[in-house]
Amino acid sequence: MKISPLAGKPATPAMLVNVPRLITAYYSNMPDAAIPAQRVAFGTSGHRGSAFETSFNEWHVLAISQAICDYRKRQGTGGPLFIGIDTHALSEPACASALEVLAANGVDVMIADNDEYTPTPVISHAILTYNHGRKTGLADGIVITPSHNPPDNGGFKYNPPNGGPADKDITGWIEARANALLENSLKGVKRISFGKALRAATTHRHDFLNAYVSDLGGVLDMDAIRGANIRMGVDPLGGAGVHYWGPIAERYGLNLTVVNEVVDPTFRFMTADWDGKIRMDPSSSYAMQSLIGLKDSYDIAFACDTDHDRHGIVTKNAGLLPPNHYLAVAIHYLFQHRPKWRKDAAVGKTVVSSQMIARVAEKLGRKLYEVPVGFKWFVGGLLDGSLGFGGEESAGASFSRLDGSVWTTDKDGIVPALLSAEITARMGRDPGEIYRDLAREFGEPVYDRVEAPATPEQKQLLAKLSPQQIKSTQLAGEKIQGILTRAPGNDAPIGGLKVIAESGWFAARPSGTEDIYKIYAESFRGADHLRRILEEAQAIVSDALGASPDKDRTSPVLHQQTVNEAKEEWRYEGNPN
Repeated sequence: MKISPLAGKPATPAMLVNVPRLITAYYSNMPDAAIPAQRVAFGTSGHRGSAFETSFNEWHVLAISQAICDYRKRQGTGGPLFIGIDTHALSEPACASALEVLAANGVDVMIADNDEYTPTPVISHAILTYNHGRKTGLADGIVITPSHNPPDNGGFKYNPPNGGPADKDITGWIEARANALLENSLKGVKRISFGKALRAATTHRHDFLNAYVSDLGGVLDMDAIRGANIRMGVDPLGGAGVHYWGPIAERYGLNLTVVNEVVDPTFRFMTADWDGKIRMDPSSSYAMQSLIGLKDSYDIAFACDTDHDRHGIVTKNAGLLPPNHYLAVAIHYLFQHRPKWRKDAAVGKTVVSSQMIARVAEKLGRKLYEVPVGFKWFVGGLLDGSLGFGGEESAGASFSRLDGSVWTTDKDGIVPALLSAEITARMGRDPGEIYRDLAREFGEPVYDRVEAPATPEQKQLLAKLSPQQIKSTQLAGEKIQGILTRAPGNDAPIGGLKVIAESGWFAARPSGTEDIYKIYAESFRGADHLRRILEEAQAIVSDALGASPDKDRTSPVLHQQTVNEAKEEWRYEGNPN
């Protein structure tokens, strides 16, 4: 993972997507279902691709939309379907394509007033609000977004009546049905013109913005934020929540400044991510250079990605907090300041999130619910209140309302961002300062993620590894204490493995979209120990896959979340070089 010389620097004209060509490709390129890369493929949350690569275009959206209609009919889902889009260039044409199919199938569709952009958590909130107290005629939703990914990407996600990301049994059915439609040249897809779809009796307008904003006082202590006059700066990164922050500030009397209100499908206002690409990732110090540069102007600053389901927190002293750091702080705070939450409400984390979270949960006397990668694993617990908090290492989280009931069952970037202001207001210290206290108490971990090449066959092997295939007995000088291929919280397959020693661990899992596997690692003994874990992790995985270490391993690079060594501190002080 070589860091590009463009990383952290303003986007250049050469980086900008040609939007007219992208839209033309969306409508003109037809996928070949015989080519795997051009088929519908749902990852951990939805189908994603680029019109330039014929992996996301009109045919995909028409096929997926019809598959969803067929699935709704199969399940007896007869309530309204809430649909939202983000600000990527492909989102608006994809929404038009979807509406043509939904209206032709007689689905009651709720689209935003004034064609407003709609964040992912707002769709989840709308579904849950509508379904509250209902047993039949339940609502579901679609979010058209590729999340934080580059401007030439498009994405399509389905949320069933539980409000969260669809589980694999649902996405598997929709994926298979959509690909069957592609193979038959869309025979079986019902469709009417966009104009007729907009005028259809089943197409309705919905005030997503005010419904969500007016309910925020049920999940956050807005009085504390307002009373302390916390000075907040927010960068929506040109995303779906760009018009939400002003009404939030106005309704609750907050001292909040939106530092960038520009919506531009080229995202030319961004600084380049680690690989020199434009990516609206609020957890990347390279992408967040503009906001990091303003950290001294506010008590707390934050950003959200394009569909506003991820957060990035910037503090005066620590700069941009790594996601694992903020998750630990949020958990430490929430479970001590939400007295109405269930006493047995657990802490949800993924297997690749920091062990710091486990140490905090143990101190709090809370059960740890550790699951595979994917927010869908938290949906049931958030819905019934058995989980107070669910969080991912990729800066996605949601948590219960003040009274312990469900807020959203999908990731919500807005609420964790505002929580940072509540924490600052009530604790008199910002999350960066609180994390330093936790590190002094529990140890100071360093964390990183690297990638290594893998063939499709090797990826399949990795996803099905058993503990018995791991021959090593030590990891970076320590005895291996455990080898997991199933998550401790719900016994679901990890889709890879996790190897645990006393002072560190690593997890390896194949990418769902690229010919690589990802290694996540953490050490409580410093950067050198972490580097050794990463090197040995690649050797262990290569041996298990029967790969050549020299050919198939890449040199690990300590990436943006390794922050505890002095030589790494610059990445969180706004230095892009």
